[in-house]
Amino acid sequence: MFIIERVISLEKSIQRDLSRSIGQLPKLEVLDVNSNHLEGLVFVAHLSNLSRLQFLDLSLNSLVLKFNSGWIPPFHLDTIRLRSCKLGPHLPKWLQTQKNFSVLDISAAGISATIPSWFWDLSPRMRLLNISYNQINGIMPDLSLKFPAFPAIDLSSNHFAGPIPFLPRTATSLNLSKNKFSGSVSFLCTIKFEQLTRLDLSDNIIGGELPDCWMQFTYLDVLNLANNNLTGKIPRSLGSISKLKVLQLRNNSFTGELPLPLRNCINLIIIDLGDNRISGAIPTWIGESLSMLVVFSLRSNEFHGSIPTNFCQSNNIQILDLSINNISGTIPMCLDNFLAMTQTQRFDPTIYVIYDQPYTILDGEEGYYSPHYVLSALLVWKGREYEYKNTLGLVKSIDLSSNKLTGEIPSNITRLVGLVAMNFSRNRLTGPMPAEIGDLKLLESLDLSRNQLSGGIPISLSNLNFLSHLDLSDNNLSGRIPLSTQLQSLDNSTFVGNPELCGAPLTKVCPGGEAPQNPKGPDGTYGLDNQDEDTFITTGFYVSMGLGFTFGFCGVFGSLILNRTWRHAYFQFLMNIIDWVYVAVALNTARLRTRLRI
Repeated sequence: MFIIERVISLEKSIQRDLSRSIGQLPKLEVLDVNSNHLEGLVFVAHLSNLSRLQFLDLSLNSLVLKFNSGWIPPFHLDTIRLRSCKLGPHLPKWLQTQKNFSVLDISAAGISATIPSWFWDLSPRMRLLNISYNQINGIMPDLSLKFPAFPAIDLSSNHFAGPIPFLPRTATSLNLSKNKFSGSVSFLCTIKFEQLTRLDLSDNIIGGELPDCWMQFTYLDVLNLANNNLTGKIPRSLGSISKLKVLQLRNNSFTGELPLPLRNCINLIIIDLGDNRISGAIPTWIGESLSMLVVFSLRSNEFHGSIPTNFCQSNNIQILDLSINNISGTIPMCLDNFLAMTQTQRFDPTIYVIYDQPYTILDGEEGYYSPHYVLSALLVWKGREYEYKNTLGLVKSIDLSSNKLTGEIPSNITRLVGLVAMNFSRNRLTGPMPAEIGDLKLLESLDLSRNQLSGGIPISLSNLNFLSHLDLSDNNLSGRIPLSTQLQSLDNSTFVGNPELCGAPLTKVCPGGEAPQNPKGPDGTYGLDNQDEDTFITTGFYVSMGLGFTFGFCGVFGSLILNRTWRHAYFQFLMNIIDWVYVAVALNTARLRTRLRI
């Protein structure tokens, strides 16, 4: 067996196309050149002599496959991976000759035609079918008997329409998101899925109520039904899925309260129920039972009552969104218990679930691969809504805006030094801004507008170097706006609606002119940081600096000019350093070339 492994970056810069000499390797069984930035055309000549080929992976390149419509390959593949290669607009007919493969990935391949009926009868050994991110249209047939193995099926991001077809009960993963499927999901109760771990029907036009039969989904860990037209109450039987890690029901029309059995789903790491009509109080068991939560969003619902202090037990929370509800009371003093928000380290930018699925490897034995389900969340960022996915793990935010919260902003919230966004706008908060707000060094977005905050703007706010969105408008703030490049570069709308505020970028001049730029600190004194630093720079300072430079320069270079021995020793020292650097570079280059040849 001869295996072509991934080429390294040095070779990528030399050759970017797929050599036709590969076609002169008749004993080749595995051809894997994925993720190498290859370009150009692939012809029949590349593959026509590879009669033993079983594994073909050209994915994640920019290759265009130019095969004759009547071409019959000499091989029978087990694995076909052509992701992001150009195959379309029609499904290649040569696939019809491959009858015994276990993996087929032709995602993002530029296919835009209606999928032919023969495609669904290709292989009884299918373990992975991925045709996502194309523009395939039409109505799908009954698939319940098409895949007797345990397949993972990804049909997402296409133009399939009509009702969701009957699906194989042996499926391990079903992703039908971002299509135009309609009708109900009542079929879920008629099929007993034996090994289903992931079900994603998001971004379709599915309607009706959710059936209450989730106790049969024993292995399900991802359920995403977001962005549909689902109605009714959230079924209580969802609480019987003990392995559930992801529950995304955002942007539907669910009503009623959160079902109590959900507290049994102790493995949940994301709950996104935003943009529904769910009501009731925020349950105390959220913090008590769901200690693994990382993302918790109840945005734009009808929740009321106060934020329970038990909620602070959710130490892993990175994203908390309770905005646009009817929540009242004060902001809990225990928010600094969100330990994940007190960490400034930035780990993996993505948050994902790993789930195992069986597949058949080349020698016929059973194995496992662990695909990732990357989590996403809808966040309001700098006044606009964005869906974060690949960078979700870097976002740590709290959004309590558009509620009826009262009282002061807890001062200990400044311990959440990992926060990048904080939004408490459109509430009834009073009192001063936290004096140590500048401790939130990573803060990029801060919105405290439309409250009743009073007092001055803390001088520490000028320490937020990453701050790109700030809104303090429509409060009762007073005094001078602290000076910093960051604050004075903002639009004056950031501060409007505070009649007693003065200083740039507002046009209102502070009493006494603009000379004293920095207000007093919390202790009533200015301190060294607020003094006029120019008082130390006098004429004597410049004279001393000039004399010191002159004597220092003459002392070093004058000695080299006058003393021949010192001069020779100095230049010999420089030449020795140059020789040493040259030899080190030459040796390392030789070693690198030897490794590359291996």
